[in-house]
Amino acid sequence: MTRSELIEKIASQMPNLTIRDIEGIVSVVFDKLTSALAAGDRVEIRGFGAFSVRNRKPRVAINPKNKTKVEVPSKNIVHFKTGKELHDRLNS
Repeated sequence: MTRSELIEKIASQMPNLTIRDIEGIVSVVFDKLTSALAAGDRVEIRGFGAFSVRNRKPRVAINPKNKTKVEVPSKNIVHFKTGKELHDRLNS
């Protein structure tokens, strides 16, 4: 589902809200989620799942084209763990 599909789905279920209002709400939710993760916080949505930031350690990789070793620096990645309700719905 894309962002525009999400907005259309919400608009069909909430006819009293305008598309502009829904776009604003969706933008605020995503912005807050992004800023919390950028600050290193954990974001949990009950029944859906939890987003957290994990650090990937630096490593040495091999370039497949010329077989040279390449230093890959450490970096932060977003990790998602499904909630129990979502996990049960996906596996039923």
